[in-house]
Amino acid sequence: MDRQLWKPHARRLADYAAGPGSRWRGPVAAVPRHVFVPRWWDRGQSGEWEVRDGPADEEAWFRAAYGDETLVTQVGPLHADYASSGDRPQGLPTSSATVPSLVVRMYRHGRLRPGHDVLDVGTGSGYGCAVLATHLGDQHVTSVDIDTYLTSAAAGRLATAGLRPQVTTCDATGPLPGEYDRIVSMVSMRTVPRSWMAALRPGGRLVTVLAGTTVILTADKGDDGWAQGRIEWDRAGFMDARHGPDYPTNLDELFNAIQHRDGEQVACGRYPVVQVNEAWELKSVLEVTTPGIEHYYEETANGTRIAWMVHADGSWARATAEGTGRPVVHQGGPRRLWDTLDELRDYWLSHGYFQLHGAQAFIPPGGGKVHLARGGWKATIG
Repeated sequence: MDRQLWKPHARRLADYAAGPGSRWRGPVAAVPRHVFVPRWWDRGQSGEWEVRDGPADEEAWFRAAYGDETLVTQVGPLHADYASSGDRPQGLPTSSATVPSLVVRMYRHGRLRPGHDVLDVGTGSGYGCAVLATHLGDQHVTSVDIDTYLTSAAAGRLATAGLRPQVTTCDATGPLPGEYDRIVSMVSMRTVPRSWMAALRPGGRLVTVLAGTTVILTADKGDDGWAQGRIEWDRAGFMDARHGPDYPTNLDELFNAIQHRDGEQVACGRYPVVQVNEAWELKSVLEVTTPGIEHYYEETANGTRIAWMVHADGSWARATAEGTGRPVVHQGGPRRLWDTLDELRDYWLSHGYFQLHGAQAFIPPGGGKVHLARGGWKATIG
C-alpha cells in the first residue's frame, strides 16, 4: 500500500459519486477500490463472461476500479479470483463491487451518524464495508455474507487497506451477530426478515431493496416493535439475497416447454409488447402485486417482438407483435399473466402514475411481512 497512484483516481470518483460538499466524499476518496477488485468478470464481445486481471493491465484496472460502475466478481459459484482465462461461467452474477454512487445513496437513506452501530448486509467485494468503516470506525461496522470465500477475501482486503470491521459468514435472513442502530442491505430481500426486527434497536432504521423490484424500502423501528417508513422516491437494483453458493434453478424448464405452445386462451393484446425487465416501475408494481413472474424477451432482426411470462404455478403467457403493433397473446395455466400486466398498464394510462413509490410501509415486530398503503391502494408483501 506504499504506492499512492490510486489516490487521484479515488478523489475523482469521490467527486462524482458523492459530490464535493458531501460528508461521504472523504470516505470514498480514502478507499483504494482497486484493492477490492483485483479480478472481475466482464462481458466479452461474444456476450460471454470473461475474466479480467487487474495487475496484468494497471491502466485498465484503475479505469474500471475507479469508474462509477458495478464490477461483477462472481458468476454462479465461480469467483474471478480463482478463474482461468478460458473459463466462461454460466448463470447469474452472485457477487460484485457495487457502483460507488449507489453505495453512497443507500447510506444516505440510512441517515447514518457518528456512533451508530451498522450492519452491512451483503459483504460482496468488501468495498461498501470499507467506505462504512472509514466513515464510522471499525468498531461500529459489522458486515455479513452467505459465502465463506467472500467474507474471507473481503476481510483480508479490508486489512490491507488498514481496516478491521467485524466480517461474519451467515445467512442474513437468520440469526444475526449483534444489535444495530442501522441495517443497510446491498442485496435485495423478498421481505424484512424476523431477525432484522429482533436485531434492530428501538429508534433504529433499516434500508433495503425489495427482491424482484427496483424500489427502496426505508423504515424506522418504534418502541412498540413496529417499523414504519415508506417506499422512497428513488430506485436501485441489487442481486437477490441467496441462501447457498448459487441461486436455485429458475423457470427455464417451464419456459422451454411453453416457448412455442398454443395457449388455452388466444387473443389480441391491447398494448405493444414490452420488455418488462427494462420497464423498472412496471416490473416493480407487477412483482409487488403478482410476485414470482420470470420474464423473457426477444426482438428479431425484422422487428418482431416476443415476450414471455412464466410462473412457478404453471401460468404462462407469450405475446408476439410486429414492432409496436398490437400483439397476439397466448396464455395458459391457472392465471392469465398478460391480462394482469395489461390491467396495470391500463391503470398507468388512466392515472399517469402507480401508487407504489411514496407508499407508507408498516412492518410488524416479527417481520416477515411489509404492508403498503397509499391513498386507497394497499398491498402486502410476504
